[in-house]
Amino acid sequence: MSTTTIRLPEDLKTRVAAAAKRSGTTTHGFILQAITEKAGQDDLRADFDAVAEDRYARIIASGKTIPWQEMRGYLEERLAGKVAKRPLARKLAR
Repeated sequence: MSTTTIRLPEDLKTRVAAAAKRSGTTTHGFILQAITEKAGQDDLRADFDAVAEDRYARIIASGKTIPWQEMRGYLEERLAGKVAKRPLARKLAR
C-alpha cells in the first residue's frame, strides 16, 4: 500500500468528516470507499463504451440493424413473459 496526500478545502473536509460519522466509519475509510466507488463507475463506463463501439463497428461493417420500434416491441413482449419472435436485422435505410 502506498501513501497519497490530498488537500481538501475546509468546507469539503468538514462535509466528509460529517458523512463519515453518519456512515459509522472513519474519514479515511469514507474517502477510500468514495474513491473505490468512483473508480468502479469509471470501469463500468469504459466497459460500456467499449461494447457500444464494438456493436457500432459491427453495424457499420454489416450495414444491418433492427429498427428501435421493432426491438422495443420484442423486449416489451419478453418482459411481459410472452414468447416473442426475435426481429431480423436488415440493411440500414439511408
